[in-house]
Amino acid sequence: MMTEKMITLNNGVEIPQLALGTWIVDDNKVAEPVKTAIRLGYRHVDTAQAYANEVICCEV
Repeated sequence: MMTEKMITLNNGVEIPQLALGTWIVDDNKVAEPVKTAIRLGYRHVDTAQAYANEVICCEV
């Protein structure tokens, strides 16, 4: 499991400092890196709706 350094957001919610970003990843290529990151211990995946690649959904 990764060392979890946390950041506290303005609303008091804590999120892991290290994240996997999915910006500029093609729709047909984004699922595998996300699944791999989760298996490796990532718990913060940046998948902003503006990236428009969240349509692909998968089970880990």
